Amino acid sequence: MKENLFLSLKGAAMGVAEVIPGVSGGTIAFITGIYERLLDSIKSFGPSLITVFKDNGLKGAWSHVDGAFLVYLLAGMAGGVVIGIFGVSHLMETVPEVLWAFFFGLIIASAIYIGKQVEKWSLVQAIALIIGIVVAFGITMISPSEGNEALWFVFLSGVIAISALILPGISGSFILLLLGMYTYIIPTVKNAIKLDVDSMGVAVVFALGCLTGLMTFSRVLSWTFKNYKNTTLALLTGFMIGSLNKIWPWRQITSYINKETGERIQGACDRNSEDFKILSEANVSPLSYESLTGYDSLLLYAVVAMIAGFALVFLLERMGTDKSE
Repeated sequence: MKENLFLSLKGAAMGVAEVIPGVSGGTIAFITGIYERLLDSIKSFGPSLITVFKDNGLKGAWSHVDGAFLVYLLAGMAGGVVIGIFGVSHLMETVPEVLWAFFFGLIIASAIYIGKQVEKWSLVQAIALIIGIVVAFGITMISPSEGNEALWFVFLSGVIAISALILPGISGSFILLLLGMYTYIIPTVKNAIKLDVDSMGVAVVFALGCLTGLMTFSRVLSWTFKNYKNTTLALLTGFMIGSLNKIWPWRQITSYINKETGERIQGACDRNSEDFKILSEANVSPLSYESLTGYDSLLLYAVVAMIAGFALVFLLERMGTDKSE
């Protein structure tokens, strides 16, 4: 019973992380010790499952997919997503500096942790690390597109975003942001939870895209872990280091879109305005943040939150070690 509770808590942490652009649920899975088990469980859903069901019945199929593990983890993730959408989104609007600082500390510690899992560093691993840093940093520099509310694009967004979900260092929410779909999908999911019929239809299409991407990409990652584990870990470490650019707590808006006219505008806007969608931001010093943006840097609170995020990784690591499933 206690093991299942810990598993649900890990799932909840993954769910919350996935709602925040720049933070990956895959990172949480990795540092809590369930990452490879999760990949194996997802990968087990395939043609072989039909054969297992025919030979061993429902009980055999349940065991084949590690059903109990998935149920408790997904239940926790569902709760985490709800908390993230309604709770964390509120913090994002009121004290984003503190929230981003918390995740900044968490990602730094996670990169250190994953890097330490590389059993042997060589030139190949060093190159993989550099590639990961460059790719992730490059992604954070891409300007978000304007998005597309057509159902085929909603499906495609689900495929791409879920692939990022299970990849430590790359956030599914951030990918949605780049695709221009974050401000459409998140409110839609929120309305679907409230049983809005139109939103539920879009949410189902997005979920089907997620399922498709999950089934495909999990097999790729599982294969790389089994055949090139050290190189894969080095690459993931690079992804996490490169993603730090996106979650620096103090940022100045440099361009945005007027939602009513669709006009792209260079300059700053009210970060909490519902009339604008932020396109790009520039990292600034916390000492000059207030003079540049007009917002309090909340430096002391941010530093405390950063330390808390850093420390949480080692708490989650202990959970993964002491309560290994």
